This record gives sequence, C-alpha cells and structure tokens, in this order.
Amino acid sequence: MKLVNLLRIAWRAIKRNKMRAFLTMLGIIIGVAAVIAMIAIGQGSRQSIQSQITGMGSNMITIRPSSNVMGGARLDVTNVQALAEPDIIALQKQPEYINAVSPSVTARGQVINGPYNWSTSLQGVAPEYLSIRSWPLQDGVSFTSQDVKRAAKVCLVGQTIITNLFPNGEDVLGKNIRFKNIPFKIIGVLGKKGENTFGQDQDDIILTPYTTVQKRILATTYYQTIFASAIDESSTDKAAAEIQQVMRVSHKLQKGTDDDFTVRTQAELISTFTSTSQILTILLAVIAGISLVVGGIGIMNIMYVSVTERTKEIGLRMSIGARGIDILMQFLIEAILISITGGLIGVALGITATKLVTLFLQWPTLVTQSSVILSFLVCFITGVFFGYYPALKASRLDPIEALRYE
Repeated sequence: MKLVNLLRIAWRAIKRNKMRAFLTMLGIIIGVAAVIAMIAIGQGSRQSIQSQITGMGSNMITIRPSSNVMGGARLDVTNVQALAEPDIIALQKQPEYINAVSPSVTARGQVINGPYNWSTSLQGVAPEYLSIRSWPLQDGVSFTSQDVKRAAKVCLVGQTIITNLFPNGEDVLGKNIRFKNIPFKIIGVLGKKGENTFGQDQDDIILTPYTTVQKRILATTYYQTIFASAIDESSTDKAAAEIQQVMRVSHKLQKGTDDDFTVRTQAELISTFTSTSQILTILLAVIAGISLVVGGIGIMNIMYVSVTERTKEIGLRMSIGARGIDILMQFLIEAILISITGGLIGVALGITATKLVTLFLQWPTLVTQSSVILSFLVCFITGVFFGYYPALKASRLDPIEALRYE
C-alpha cells in the first residue's frame, strides 16, 4: 500500500476520535513544551553569564594573593601582603603576551556631597585599568600616570554614585566629593555597566589613582589585586602562564614551592559558571522529559485500545489482500502522527512560555534551533517506540478470528 494512502487512513482514524487523540497528545505537548522552556531558560542563563563575564574584559587576568593559613586561622586574601610594586615592574618589563597591568587597592566608606551621603567602594587603580576592563568613559577624562605619581585627589565616578549624590541631575564634572573627610575632584564619569554575574552593582564605585588610596587612606605599600590583560583573547592562557612564571621569579619561589598568589582568567570563570548552568539545564530537561515518557505510554495505551476496537476492520482489510506490513505501517503511522502533532503544538507552547517568562519574570531565555529539532526527533522516536508493539499486535491478527470478533 502506498505511503500516501496509509497517511490518509491514519489521519481519518485520528479525526474520528478527536478528543481522545487530543488527550493522548497532551502528555507529548506538555513534555515538549517543558523541555523547550527548560532548555531555553538554561541556555539564556548561560549566555547571560558569559556576556556579563566577557563584559568585564574578555582578556582580563586577575592576580590575587593566596589565603595562607597561619596559626590555624585562614587569612583574608585582602590582608595578605604578597603583591607589591616589584611585581608590577617585573610584569611590565617582559610583556610578550601581556598588554596592560594595573594594581588595585580598595577601601569602603561613606562618600559625601553636601547633605547627601552614600556607602560605597573607593578603588585605587592605574590608568590602564579602564582598557583592561573595557570600560569607556561617558564624560570627562581619566587620570594620568602623573596623577598616580603625585597621589592626586581626583576620581572617576559610576552612575550609581551620581544618582545618590547628585539627585538633582546637575553636571558633576569639576565637583568635589569627600571620602573619609578627604576631598576628591570628579574629572570623569564612567559608562554604565550594570550588575555583574554575582549580582553586584558595578556602577556603585569610585576610581582614583592607586597611590592615593595607599598613601592617603590605607597607609600601605601593598596591593590587594593586580589586573592584567592579554594582547588578544586567544593569547589569554599564554599570558596567564607568563604571569605565573614572572611572579614566581619576582617572589623568589623555589622549584616545588607552592605559589603565594593565584592567577585567574575570564575563560576559567566562564567555564566554571557555564558548566554549572549546563548541568542544571540537563537536570531540568531530564525532569521535563519524564512527561514525554508518560505521553509515550499514553500513546501505547490508546493504540492498544484502537487495535481492539478495530479488530473486525483489520480482519476485513486482510481478507481483501492487505499484508501484515500494511497493517503494521497503518497503526505505526497513526501513532507517529499523534506524537508529531503533539510535538508541533508543544513547540509552539514552549516558545510562547519562554517569551512569557522573559516578559513577566525578566529571566534571560534563548530558544535554539537544536532544541526544537531535538524535540521533533524525540517525538518521532516516541511515536515509533510506543506505537510499534500495538501495531505489531494488529499485523499478527488472524483474519478469520478478527472477522469473528465482536
């Protein structure tokens, strides 16, 4: 029998019992919609994390002191005195894969402008920090190396600082603000960055020369962090290895001795967060996929009922020349049609659900072509797997016994 005729017969059989067919499809519809929605949420989260980390500077490399254990207590890395000026000089001396270097020291406190005050971070950095972080200025100019040498009391402010200290919308350039009773002149406004991967407001910050923070606020000669950038994204791993080697020489560490610092690249952060997100996505998709199994069992059940109901019809077809393979294909195609039709509705429902999640919950979502193709493939396999045994039973009926069936 031709495939077109088999499709026509199967479709007529489904149309005769529309409600029963729809209820059978329901498990497939819910399963496919859930799988697409869960994968879309997972992929959207993964892409959002990756773009946020990349937005911090795709070539950025972070060097921090290790948290050594002394006297049974683990020291905070910001209090470990392991990074100093000789490290910066060493990193700047042989920059084969290193493009820029900036030390960093941070102090927290109240910043004041007249009657307004705000608790924030004052971060001391070098002028190169903006290029390392890929952070453009919205207005004004950055401080210079001369400002670093003389520990100038100048600063760049983020958008959150402006919102809280200058609520009337006035021009902030040239204005003075006070941090721990030390006046700072605003010479630049940082472009908006938003929240980072950890939920921290990146715009709630004031940048100033690192020497200013060291000499005027913290009274220290050590750095809490060193930021560096590779010459390009493909050279990040080579730059990280170069930094590790330079730092070991600078710290006079013997072979076999553990590093007293840690070097982290953005690629490592992306890998860590996206792998966690991917595991969660797979877990959610597997849970949602259980609905597909339930839907498949529903298809098998209804196909057995259909075979029983149409036993006399099967006997009649066989008596006028239909072969066993024709009967098997007829019922198998019917099961596949139910499964794929449910899959089509499920895909539409899943895409609609992801759009509603983005619209109302503001969660990042991403419907990929691969997830839609995978859903259709699973629907086809479900139809074949759960429809085969009822179809096989129908194809093996004895035509004489089938015609006698009441």
